[in-house]
Amino acid sequence: MNETQQTFKPTLGLFDATMIVAGSMIGSGIFIVSADITRNVGSAGWLIAVWVITGFMTLTAAMSYGELSAMFPKAGGQYVYLKEAFNPLAGFLYGWSFFAVIQTATIAAVGVAFSKFMAYLVPELGNNYFLFNIGALQIHSGQLLAIAIIILLTYINSRGIKEGKLIQTVFTSAKLIALFGLILFGFFWVKNSFWQQNMATGFQAMQDAGVDHKGIIPSGWQGISGAALLGAIAAAMTGSIFSSDAWNNVTFIAGEIKNPKRNIGLSLFLGTLLVTIIYVSTNLMYLNVLPLNEIAFCADDRVAVAAANKIFPDFGTTLIALLIMVSTFGCNNGLVLAGARVYHTMAQDGLFFRNAGKLNAASVPGYALWIQCIVASAWCLSGKYGDLLDMISFVVVMFYMLTIAGIFVLRKKRPDADRPYKAFGYPVLPALYIMLGMAFCILLIIYKPAFVWPGLIIVAAGVPIYYIAVANQPKA
Repeated sequence: MNETQQTFKPTLGLFDATMIVAGSMIGSGIFIVSADITRNVGSAGWLIAVWVITGFMTLTAAMSYGELSAMFPKAGGQYVYLKEAFNPLAGFLYGWSFFAVIQTATIAAVGVAFSKFMAYLVPELGNNYFLFNIGALQIHSGQLLAIAIIILLTYINSRGIKEGKLIQTVFTSAKLIALFGLILFGFFWVKNSFWQQNMATGFQAMQDAGVDHKGIIPSGWQGISGAALLGAIAAAMTGSIFSSDAWNNVTFIAGEIKNPKRNIGLSLFLGTLLVTIIYVSTNLMYLNVLPLNEIAFCADDRVAVAAANKIFPDFGTTLIALLIMVSTFGCNNGLVLAGARVYHTMAQDGLFFRNAGKLNAASVPGYALWIQCIVASAWCLSGKYGDLLDMISFVVVMFYMLTIAGIFVLRKKRPDADRPYKAFGYPVLPALYIMLGMAFCILLIIYKPAFVWPGLIIVAAGVPIYYIAVANQPKA
């Protein structure tokens, strides 16, 4: 692969970094997950509250990460922060989970989402178009299209950071403009508004009893409160957290960002704020365009398609299919670009494949990119990426909490360290995030244990792998 000992080239400015934050966050989730959230909480008030709570948590975490990114402005991001705050094992367990499922399965899921909506235009390329079996696995054309997209993006990013930057800027800008346009049309173009009817549900949380789905609030739904409500909110937030994840990808490419001590923290704030505004506004638009029962029970959970068909009856489905294809393509580019930098840093610490620690002639970790491509492609074929993504929300939030706790640890361990940027609202906001994250995790353990144990098993599997890697490191 013509690999050399070159170093990363800082070629990304603040705008580029912000596009990576926003582009990596906005995939297919915002177009789909509001259906499941509504089924869990059953009211307009709690639907918006779930997105606002998630947005607040994301913004708080992003602003807290700004301090860490300024202290350690080098490739690797969260892996480096955990290693420096706690120990190498903590960093490795994150990196291992990141490689095994968090990043690679997300890349697979976003790739398959691309093919899912491509099927609106070319049915033969969709996930329901069966091709052949490989043992017990059923292979559909949509899975192969997803793999083709992942390979294409990996190849482009292996050619250099400028190529990846161009795709990220173009596709992220396009989907931001399109989403803002959809929101505006949803408020000012749609013929019938359901705003007052939906808002009348307030914060009266309901739970579907599966009897009647004809009204604004189906008569089969039953009111819930107390512990049941908290469990419903926690279950609902698995979707909103998945849709808001990957904002930290920009920290992985710190070595390629100009003035990283300033620009990483600022891009984290600007990108997450922009996406939070878009997500809340999009859900407000859904409530204006669709009755609550149609949000909850739209076909295949495709809320955006149902809304677009109300706004643009003649071409709404095609419009959303194209928008989601643009969105998922740009999202996957950001995920592919950033993820390989974590494996590169781990390899330099002797905790990953040795060749992943080298840069190719284009000054990017080519070997790490292709290893990531292979695992993500395997997830595409497995068909299990969706299940695992639902089940790793617990682990993702757990690592976010641990990383933010690292700010408190480092303030004590290294009080005199250079901190060009300090966590906003410290210690109150970082502590509040940790408390909210703990509440979310505890509620999942109590009410949705199936969302917890698969992620914990994946993390635990990293412990023996770490000690094997350490034992195989060359002696100094």
